[in-house]
Amino acid sequence: MASLEARLGHHFRRPDLLREALTHRSAAHLRNAAPRRARQPAARRGAGSNERLEFIGDRVLGLVMAEWLLERFPDEQEGALGPRHAHLVSRPVLARVAEGMDLPPVLNVAEHEARAGVRQMANVLADAVEAILGAIYLDGGLEPARAFVRAAWNEAIVAQAQPPKDPKTALQEWVLARGLPLPAYRTVQVDGPSHAPRFVIAVTAAGQSAEGVAGSKRAAESAAAADLLRQIV
Repeated sequence: MASLEARLGHHFRRPDLLREALTHRSAAHLRNAAPRRARQPAARRGAGSNERLEFIGDRVLGLVMAEWLLERFPDEQEGALGPRHAHLVSRPVLARVAEGMDLPPVLNVAEHEARAGVRQMANVLADAVEAILGAIYLDGGLEPARAFVRAAWNEAIVAQAQPPKDPKTALQEWVLARGLPLPAYRTVQVDGPSHAPRFVIAVTAAGQSAEGVAGSKRAAESAAAADLLRQIV
């Protein structure tokens, strides 16, 4: 824990928050399993996992990143800032942040999930980063959360010399330039509570497929398109 705190740049007054941020739903389910004849209500499933911290961390990241972009690009308007923001808070970027801080080995997941390679899944890593950010915010407030984001995302924002194209637009332009059919998007799954839905969207183009996960259908489509672009470009 001390080694991870050093990488995060924050010492937790409440270490339980960091432990919760590192706990995947599969591990929380095993630890808090109820007897078969007394199943937990839907509102309690996943209790003890990092899902609640992920919920607040996602909002903190959006705010801190928007603030940083306004400061770094004072002459840009919403049309350029929006794509920058969408890219920097996307799951692929969050997953790279997680890998950069060597997060996979310290995630607490169920044994069968570990064997299945869950620790290396981009959506699991992205959720854990958001949960850690949420934990930092609850433990120390906005300032340490801001410091964490600016350190962990510095490489990504420096590399963004020009506003990126929306991944859906970029994917469409790529296939049209090669005379291929337009990308096809499909809703794979929708779950989560009404205040924090989770969309899983699949996209197929150029004979290959990818999936994206996000809190809105549009963002999940964008994440899927970005993942597919990385495969084919």
